[in-house]
Amino acid sequence: MKCAPAETDFLVIGAGVAGLRAAIELAAAGRVVVLAKRELKDSATQLAQGGIAAALSDEDEIGLHLQDTLNAGDGLCNPDAAKVLVEEGPERIEELIQWGTEFDREGTKLAFTREGAHSRNRILHAHGDSTGREILRALYAKTKTLKNISVCEFEFSTDLRMKEGRVSGIYLISDKGEHQQMAASAVLLATGGLGQLYRNTTNPAVATGDGLAMAFRAGAEVSDMEFIQFHPTALYLKTAPRFLLSEALRGEGAYLRNIELTRFMTKYHPMGELAPRDVVARAIVHELEVSKSKDPIVYLDLTHLNEKHVKTRFPRIYATCMQYNIDITMDLIPIRPAAHYSMGGVRTDLEGRATLPGLYAAGEAAATGVHGANRLASNSLLEGLVFGERAGKSMRQELRPSKPAKAEPPRAKYSNGPVDVGKEEIVGEIKDLMWQDAGIVRTGKGLKKAIQQLEKLGTRVAHPQTRRAYEAQNLHAVALLVARSALAREESRGAHYRTDFPAHNDAKFLKHSVVKGDSVRFV
Repeated sequence: MKCAPAETDFLVIGAGVAGLRAAIELAAAGRVVVLAKRELKDSATQLAQGGIAAALSDEDEIGLHLQDTLNAGDGLCNPDAAKVLVEEGPERIEELIQWGTEFDREGTKLAFTREGAHSRNRILHAHGDSTGREILRALYAKTKTLKNISVCEFEFSTDLRMKEGRVSGIYLISDKGEHQQMAASAVLLATGGLGQLYRNTTNPAVATGDGLAMAFRAGAEVSDMEFIQFHPTALYLKTAPRFLLSEALRGEGAYLRNIELTRFMTKYHPMGELAPRDVVARAIVHELEVSKSKDPIVYLDLTHLNEKHVKTRFPRIYATCMQYNIDITMDLIPIRPAAHYSMGGVRTDLEGRATLPGLYAAGEAAATGVHGANRLASNSLLEGLVFGERAGKSMRQELRPSKPAKAEPPRAKYSNGPVDVGKEEIVGEIKDLMWQDAGIVRTGKGLKKAIQQLEKLGTRVAHPQTRRAYEAQNLHAVALLVARSALAREESRGAHYRTDFPAHNDAKFLKHSVVKGDSVRFV
């Protein structure tokens, strides 16, 4: 089968953990096409370091994992979704092991570590700090054994195709600017996150909120868009990209120190360095603000830990930092927070069904409410597996005779070189605006300003003709969703923090935000 055929039974957009797990589930029911925007390795799954959480150790219980998940979610988790996650998680992990995933072991037993806000050691990891890469390898190897699955790289989806109120496929654009259609019985959005909204992010370049924007334009509901998790510890060097420094480093005993080299986390939370991510990120922001330095930073300190253990446990982090002449066993690591994960997404039920017939979503692109206001560390890969499998199982019921998409004459071709200068300027403006006014610490005044400026940018992202122009349009759409949802939530909860409303308001906002069109409501 050629890639991006005119029609298929099931279409999966995104080739990370959620997309591949759904494809495996669909393969027995019909033809499955999986589209990756760039190379297969260009996904958040590939970059996931710390691990995957599951109650599999002798000292752990599913009930404890559930309670930790609910606690991290700050009152807003969907309890049913969280229960599905922790109860079905162990089975999904066992499947991975059967399919050849090589998790780290201590002798013959699986090795577990702990991360922030976990009450037990329950984090499985692979090759030290390359867990996502190993899981992706095993899932892809499994898909290659299933003849009904085709994985196509460098296929860019622009919009959902609608027919009689139902999603019936997608539109695509080639790197030369040519448009085509693809028909399917059902479409799964497993397109990952939206970290490229922000100037500082740990996300890959492909994380431009494409699936969210496509679904929203087609009329689907999105939910919880105000909740963006900022990872506290990303490598901060002016000459380097913002490389994620796994929370597992603090789980293994790393310290946080301010510019005066003083440990500070106990001032902010009794769990110190193992406090929930939103607490740690805001603590670091405060330390940066009170610093008298012109270019303030804080440090991650591993120098007191066993050198051999650090190199063995975190080989990828060690090697990456050494590229910038930082030996993490001897040197303090300069860090700042960076955008990391979106708790919100396309609103779905527990079977992955979106609010448009024929449309499904799973993984970071979806909003089941499983993470509430703040995701518990290492629950994201687990979510992709659990809800990817459930979405795939549900999509099998959608199978119907599919007709090839009606042929369209090729539209005009446009140059799409490596840099689309005009769109890069717009993307840069969006990144700076969101970092400044819709980032870790927010105010109503700043959010209103962000919305006004984003609305003014609208005409500059209209009528995209290249892939990069579509990404700019998608980032613009998603930025407005985040800013409007954040303005509507007049309280602080989890990863959403407003200085003008610093407390919880359970009476009004112990609910999920839902956006359709220009209106934000709470349900």
